Amino acid sequence: MSSSNAIETFELRKVYNETKVAVQGLTLQVKRGEVFGYLGPNGAGKTTSVKMLLGLVHPTSGSAYLLGQPIGKLSARASVGFLPEHFRFHEWLRADEFLDLHGQLYGMSKADRAERIPKLIELVDLTEATNRRLSTFSKGMIQRIGLAMALLPRPALVFLDEPTSGLDPFGRLLVRDVIRAARNEGTTIFLNSHLLSEVEVTCDRVAFIRQGRVIRAGTIDELSGGLVRVRIKLDEISDGLLAELAQWGERVEQVSDQEIEMNLPDEARSADLNTWLVSNGVRVYAFAPHQLSLEDLFLQIMEAPTAEEIAA
Repeated sequence: MSSSNAIETFELRKVYNETKVAVQGLTLQVKRGEVFGYLGPNGAGKTTSVKMLLGLVHPTSGSAYLLGQPIGKLSARASVGFLPEHFRFHEWLRADEFLDLHGQLYGMSKADRAERIPKLIELVDLTEATNRRLSTFSKGMIQRIGLAMALLPRPALVFLDEPTSGLDPFGRLLVRDVIRAARNEGTTIFLNSHLLSEVEVTCDRVAFIRQGRVIRAGTIDELSGGLVRVRIKLDEISDGLLAELAQWGERVEQVSDQEIEMNLPDEARSADLNTWLVSNGVRVYAFAPHQLSLEDLFLQIMEAPTAEEIAA
């Protein structure tokens, strides 16, 4: 167990009804002060593993630590905030009353609540709605007041499950700024989201999980391993060209009548490929290499077999 980690798990496993394996063996480290993205397809075990970390579900085996303490300890959970994906708030309360109630549940003093709540309401851009009942809030406004609730006690670690769900682009931008502000104050953010574009611009590191196991983790640069995605525009795409391009890289796809996209092992390979195309009489109108997006990486990593699958 390292003091530099906010979360550590070792072969964490959850089996329901003695037959259904929800989390197979989760080993994971999340550093203090980072924004960490937790990614995987539906049914990968993301929700169950978060519930185990929060002490809402007991693991079948393995161990885990939050902020240096075993999961389930009240002293550790007191420093943890949580915004679930599906929630029902007290619709009859005003925004300020709602946060004040949760501040009391967190054990915050009256003076601390009075100082903290207006700042958070302003941070999530709900100042004009302070005295409105939650029943009058839009889905996006409810999402933002929930984010304020999760950050209310100045948690050392906060779990955010789909925090931009239902938000328009302006709302997503606001949540992004709130997450960055929390990180700048030293808060560790554990982010679970299907919006890969948001994860890409928000998170310091990500982990991809499948069947309850981490199959890859790191920064986007580390995970791409130098791979680049290239879009090539040609005068025409002849029969057999895609098969020939497969010798140069991977995931060769025709995306329009004149355009092809493919992965190359490194950017230096781009010049050689361009030269080869021209020398073979192909007229190249555009050749645009760019770093793999998180969506590209997600598809590539999820489609690749694991070491266990290869061994089998």
